[in-house]
Amino acid sequence: MEIGKKLKAARQEAGLTQEQAAERLFVSRQTISNWENEKTYPDITSVVRLSDLYSISLDELLKGDVRMLKHLEENTDLVKSNQKLILAAAANVVIFLCCLIAAFFLPESVLFIVCVFCLAVVGMTYLMYQIIKRI
Repeated sequence: MEIGKKLKAARQEAGLTQEQAAERLFVSRQTISNWENEKTYPDITSVVRLSDLYSISLDELLKGDVRMLKHLEENTDLVKSNQKLILAAAANVVIFLCCLIAAFFLPESVLFIVCVFCLAVVGMTYLMYQIIKRI
């Protein structure tokens, strides 16, 4: 059974409405609805709180739902997240240095300046994406 169906069944068995569950978990009613309809998945902290609120074991709640387990694995893998962040920062430094060196040896032209600017924007965008994703 998928996590959404398990959450809905557990909530109903606990005799709670989505609104009541949301208040106790400090989330919106829409968040509860999204979890139950599997539009989004709860984070690990919310899963633990759901388990406590509905008096259902984590094992019972999580086992059998491969997508939910994959979601939790991706969101709790700090080493992988740190590696991506370091790689993004290193790539930006390398791109900047290459552009700086190339600026001394290549003739100045509008096309070159546009290319350098585009590379810088792409590099910074990826770096900011990794930082925001980590937060």
